[in-house]
Amino acid sequence: MPSPSSEAHRKAARDQVARCAVLTISDTRTPATDSGGDVIAGALTDVGHELVARTIVRDEPTAIDTQVRAWLIDPAIQVVLTTGGTGIARRDTTIEVVEKLIERPIPGFGELFRMLSYEEVGAAAMLSRAVGGLAGNAVVFCMPGSPNAVRLAMDRLIIPELPHLLWERGR
Repeated sequence: MPSPSSEAHRKAARDQVARCAVLTISDTRTPATDSGGDVIAGALTDVGHELVARTIVRDEPTAIDTQVRAWLIDPAIQVVLTTGGTGIARRDTTIEVVEKLIERPIPGFGELFRMLSYEEVGAAAMLSRAVGGLAGNAVVFCMPGSPNAVRLAMDRLIIPELPHLLWERGR
């Protein structure tokens, strides 16, 4: 059960509208096949948040770094959400790039994501390196490329807390 103070914070934050950017990291996805990005965009706009930018880059460290850094310095963007490149394959480099940019990790995001994933996929959940944190003035979340995993992260973790995160960040 949430504490009275967390409920008070959520109440104070409930009108926060997030200005978001969505980055799909994939060597194979196109705008027509970007189902993970579609899930993120839909989840955000369905509850009234604003999609400011959306793009796809290859799973190349320089491409990921360049795009995320550009969004982190853009005052119109408060939240950066990535999908893809969080596994353990040699080509999965999202986490190595983004962790260097995160100044204040939110370890609970990855921990809770893997716990919830375990309920759905069993021990394979340990292969996800999903992370969240604060970088510059933005909140950043890195999710797997699977649309089901993205839906889980968005519906159970990010969407319910996004206004609260923005409110806390602005304090």
